[in-house]
Amino acid sequence: MANHDCLPEDLHPDLEPLAVLLPDWDDPEAAEEEFRSDFFRGMAGRRSKAAFVLMAIWGVVIALHLVHWGFALVLILTGVAALLSLRMLIAQPAIAPKLLSEADFAQAPRVSLLVAAKNEEAVIGRLVRRLCNLDYPGDRYEVWVVDDASTDATPTILQRLAAEHAQLKVVRRLPGASGGKSGALNQVLPRVQGEIVGVFDADATVPADLLRRIVPYFEPPTVGALQMRKAIANASDNFWTKGQAAEMYLDAYWQQQRVAVGGIGELRGNGQFVRRTALESCGRWNEQTITDDLDLTIRLHLDGWDIAVCPQPAVGEEGVTTTSSLWHQRNRWAEGGYQRYLDYWRWLARNRLGWSKSLDVAFFIVNQYVLPTAAIPDVGMALLRQQSPLLYPLSGTIFAFAMTGMFISLYRQHCQSRFWLAAAWRALMQTLRGAIYMIHWLVVMPCTTGRMSIRPKRLKWVKTTHQGGGEDLEPSYTELG
Repeated sequence: MANHDCLPEDLHPDLEPLAVLLPDWDDPEAAEEEFRSDFFRGMAGRRSKAAFVLMAIWGVVIALHLVHWGFALVLILTGVAALLSLRMLIAQPAIAPKLLSEADFAQAPRVSLLVAAKNEEAVIGRLVRRLCNLDYPGDRYEVWVVDDASTDATPTILQRLAAEHAQLKVVRRLPGASGGKSGALNQVLPRVQGEIVGVFDADATVPADLLRRIVPYFEPPTVGALQMRKAIANASDNFWTKGQAAEMYLDAYWQQQRVAVGGIGELRGNGQFVRRTALESCGRWNEQTITDDLDLTIRLHLDGWDIAVCPQPAVGEEGVTTTSSLWHQRNRWAEGGYQRYLDYWRWLARNRLGWSKSLDVAFFIVNQYVLPTAAIPDVGMALLRQQSPLLYPLSGTIFAFAMTGMFISLYRQHCQSRFWLAAAWRALMQTLRGAIYMIHWLVVMPCTTGRMSIRPKRLKWVKTTHQGGGEDLEPSYTELG
């Protein structure tokens, strides 16, 4: 494992975009020193890099339509994608570690739970009460809430709760404080005592045995972070929330399977836990990104750490209920995910992750970003030349494997409480609905890659409004209703 000692010295150096695109490949020692001295240098020239990638994708697709062997190449890539997907489907995930016993409480690591809250009067009280009443030694964990200049009743609620719970500590940020959620978390980090740092959104719902289940995952010294499975608490509200619930099952399934084949686990913000030394090692939370969790994911892996995935228990959260909210949320997620590849592409291209993780990252970049973006020139050239699109075998194969993963994940949940045939039928119906729902990504992704090549997104705290909806229960296997 690499030496974990890289802290950023300058978060905003002035670099020409072309200089970023032409790194020095010849001096490994110089490259390592560059890596250790500044994780965040690659953020310069995001728009130029996005435009370069967009033109490259369009150029390759158009060229494939013009050469006689273009379709043959697509079929070869389809075969490779099918083998990689099949490998993930049949992989066996690691068995979850045993629950931390009461006999181990005396040696249990200290844990700090952080919540960054802004105008969360509807949900913050519920979460704080749950976090302050976990089945874990009270002197071994603490709860920090960073109130980011809320203008509703959030400060009053937190003041009252702080008087009731000894573990709770509240920090209030002044109006105009920079860095958004990342800035809020970074501000309080020097004051926390935990060896493990957990982060929750204000609308999270968690079970009482949360820490007893999570802490054992950190026994291997290579594990730098962990992500809990996310569950939609208000899944029964409408089509969009039901689709999000199925999407979360799919995400958790692929996360487990990716880790099982030596790929990367990813952080999802809500319900993430990070080893304190790992967090300090790779520069804390990046205040120059719109998705701090996805950015931290790549930096942890580049720094030699692994990220574990915890399928049970799940952390509950509210799903967005309107088309407009879904569109804005998914655009932010898509841009943040794409942004990290533009920022850290030099380190990814130098194979700092190792071949197994690098192959995994490349495969999912193609699946999530390249193919949806390539669909536009592919369809355009097909119409112009009056022929079928070239990429449909590749796109269709990947989508079929994704829906297979969704079905397997849903079936596993339902078969625990239903006869297998009934469980299979219910999982199939939810998978079909989920497949229709997932089509929205085919619009979000090309819009995001196109917009990023034209104008950057303003860095600000963008939060989803929480209403306190959904069941006030521990997330279970029946979230889909």
